[in-house]
Amino acid sequence: MSVTEHTADSPEARADAVRALEAEFGELITHFRRVITENANRVSPGLLPGAYKIFTTIARCERVTVSTLSERMLMDKGQVSRMVRELEDLGLIERSADPSDGRSFLLQLTPLGTDRLAAARLPQEGMLLRTLEDWSLTDIGNLTRLLHALGSGVTPGSTASD
Repeated sequence: MSVTEHTADSPEARADAVRALEAEFGELITHFRRVITENANRVSPGLLPGAYKIFTTIARCERVTVSTLSERMLMDKGQVSRMVRELEDLGLIERSADPSDGRSFLLQLTPLGTDRLAAARLPQEGMLLRTLEDWSLTDIGNLTRLLHALGSGVTPGSTASD
């Protein structure tokens, strides 16, 4: 039975709508996994997607500790440390002393890492812009607002999400 075959806001219609949304999220996640795997291989053949995610997180943070990476990515510190070593061995990241804590160090991309990341992302650059080219600004804004509300766990339009 489809969503439209139920009454407008019945529990069955809501459950069907949520299942349809879940299926679309599954497809989107599969697409993102494929992109991450392709990008990881462009950065360095054989680079695992998990190491690529750590690499891109370091790029996004600019300078970050292993502890912060572990917390942010919900990963074991030892696992993150192993991937960091791999990225360092490939010359993609470097570590420097943390001026605020002499016991730790900060990670950042090397110039090679910055160049490799830019080259890996090049095929996707503009893809979202092209995909949304015919969407109205209102639709893009609504999608952004709704995704923010979903990610924040708030009701769309409530003051907590504004």
